[in-house]
Amino acid sequence: MRFLIPVGFVLSSLLVASSPSASDKPLLGFSTEGAARQRALETRFDALLRKDNLREWMKRLTARPHHVGSPYGKENAEFIAAQFRAWGYDTKIERFDVLFPTPKTRVLELIAPERYTARLAEPAVAEDGTSSQSAEQLPIYNSYSADGDVTAELVYVNYGIPADYEQLEARGIDVRGKIVIARYGGSWRGIKPKVAAEHGAIGCIIYSDPRDDGFFQGDVYPKGAWRNDQGAQRGSVADMPTFPGDPLTPGIGATPGAKRLALKDAPTLMKIPVLPISYGDALPLLRALGGPIAPTGWRGALPMTYHIGPGPAKVHLKVEFHWKTVPAYDVIATLRGAEHPDEWIIRGNHHDAWVNGAADPISGMVALMEEARAIGELAKTGWRPKRTIVFAAWDAEEPGLLGSTEWVEAHAALLRRNGAVYINTDGNGRGFLGMAGSHTLERFINEVARDVIDPQKKIPVLERRKASERVNGDAERVREAKSRADLRIEALGSGSDYTPFLQHLGIASLNIGYGGESGGGSYHSIYDSFDHYTRFGDPGFDYGLALAQTGGRTVLRLANADVLPLAFSPFSETVGRYIKEVTKLADDMREETATRNQGIQDKVFELASDPTQRFVAPKAKAPVPFLNFAPLQNALTRLNESARIYDSTYAALTTAGRVPTSGKAKALDAILIRTERAMTRNEGLPRRGWFRHQIYAPGFYTGYGVKTLPGVREAIEQRDWKETAEQIVIVARVLEGVASEIDRATAALR
Repeated sequence: MRFLIPVGFVLSSLLVASSPSASDKPLLGFSTEGAARQRALETRFDALLRKDNLREWMKRLTARPHHVGSPYGKENAEFIAAQFRAWGYDTKIERFDVLFPTPKTRVLELIAPERYTARLAEPAVAEDGTSSQSAEQLPIYNSYSADGDVTAELVYVNYGIPADYEQLEARGIDVRGKIVIARYGGSWRGIKPKVAAEHGAIGCIIYSDPRDDGFFQGDVYPKGAWRNDQGAQRGSVADMPTFPGDPLTPGIGATPGAKRLALKDAPTLMKIPVLPISYGDALPLLRALGGPIAPTGWRGALPMTYHIGPGPAKVHLKVEFHWKTVPAYDVIATLRGAEHPDEWIIRGNHHDAWVNGAADPISGMVALMEEARAIGELAKTGWRPKRTIVFAAWDAEEPGLLGSTEWVEAHAALLRRNGAVYINTDGNGRGFLGMAGSHTLERFINEVARDVIDPQKKIPVLERRKASERVNGDAERVREAKSRADLRIEALGSGSDYTPFLQHLGIASLNIGYGGESGGGSYHSIYDSFDHYTRFGDPGFDYGLALAQTGGRTVLRLANADVLPLAFSPFSETVGRYIKEVTKLADDMREETATRNQGIQDKVFELASDPTQRFVAPKAKAPVPFLNFAPLQNALTRLNESARIYDSTYAALTTAGRVPTSGKAKALDAILIRTERAMTRNEGLPRRGWFRHQIYAPGFYTGYGVKTLPGVREAIEQRDWKETAEQIVIVARVLEGVASEIDRATAALR
């Protein structure tokens, strides 16, 4: 989510200089004259940007803890709103009342074979000026954990994902009635207690292992950036793959008079008690475990031998919460468009944090503010965007995307009519540009990346990212970085505020940010501070300025383009890759199942004649039947042709200087906006109807991680062959609907 690209030495020979004629290149969505005007506008925009503003605002916004419902969280919202008003935006604060539990009891004790009481606290350090604000800091906890008081043997479950439980089952280890301990990583944190509960565990502990997030990576804070032995990661464990937002108001805005579910009926609240801890508190617990030695891939960097258990370690876990409803304050600032005011380009970043939140989220928030200030200065000279620009500072993102989701749900009908594109950022740091989102915007965001200069290497940020791919990528990434003009953007799962826009309403979305060279183990801790960030994150705010330039160009081009700058060939190509992946997934499962079942039969036959041998055969898996992927293949053929014709028609018209303008452009825009809507179904995905997008969704067992063609892919993974066949037909019809909208766009373009 944070675009943490592996860091390596990038050879200077791979750093490609930008073309001297870059300023003469056409811009997607613009006529030749329009592109020239746009580049001149962006030159003026760049000249208005001030790095010092980012530092000043970060220091102000991170001066005190500002979680949702906190006094300083409200003060920050009011401060941000005041800035937007001063810059000329029509600004308001929208309030939503959301469920946000805070802890009143937290106890974790090792009671056998020895005794240890977990400290569950992060100490202040002299080098960090805000780390001593204990009276205002949220303690170490997981929001939306169940209340619980449990005592049981401990079992180590590695990352606590479904594949880890298969390993446990193969070793004859059962977690029913046990408390599990899992390390952060491998999936989103909320998946760990969810899967544990499904396997019968009665409690879950999550710790940060130093191999992933501590001294194994580098010097620990305050000497270095990495998590120290008492640092811990707070975070939500709501079942967000079911739906994000306020757990008590699914599908509707959490306004003061909204009808709310009873706590006992809220489906996204965790069913067992959960508590995060530091690796200092985890060491005595893990060291007390016996049982089998953990597989090689399960071993972290703590100074001990990793055992699985169960026992002899026995722990007592008790957590209780204040289940309160608190106000969340979204700041919404609008600059009305001059020609197409009912087409909205929405730009968002959240302002709430678990504690002081310098990297997450304020590093992104201050870049957004500087974009908005510079655009406001342009507007004061008489310039106006063609489309309406909406800047949003979301509250309550950290507990589960509450501020953005409630706003989207409250204004769903209006957003379905007017929402054109949503652009999201979150944390930011030194390093490489990360780009993810709707693949209809892939060509557009690559153009933006070609026109932003990396502050360290003085080359386009796209070329620096390509150089990194050629050095650090796998074989396919290396090949594509060398042969493909554009970088392939990632698909969006979840974990930030684009989720309700893209996956609930079908508004084309982007998520951008820099990272990969800003070391850190401050995530969701009291050490995510101004002092930490200005030492290790982006000391000179150079990449904060680069983000403002990137986000500003993205917003300005989308707002000013003659027609919305969508291209469909990258989308159809990407969908083709996804169809190949699900087809291969089924083929691989068929082969794996046959091999496994044959192995069981061979073992039974081998031992059948020897009564002294005891062998309990695992249950054979049902064979994978023939799956007819022809509907998807046929739909893809049509989609490819529709995409090719639109893109070639657009290219021919722009070459001839005939980009649609005025009323014709508005009619075309309306169709282009509908192409992403066509990727959704009102019925949503199986068993989670809130997620309506049929191409991208967070995985039911990955959380943040994306599942593409989720209805088909997850049905295969769950071995539900009837549902797989149904979903193949459903997704094929969706793709045909998208192709129909593209055909309409081509007709309008002509």
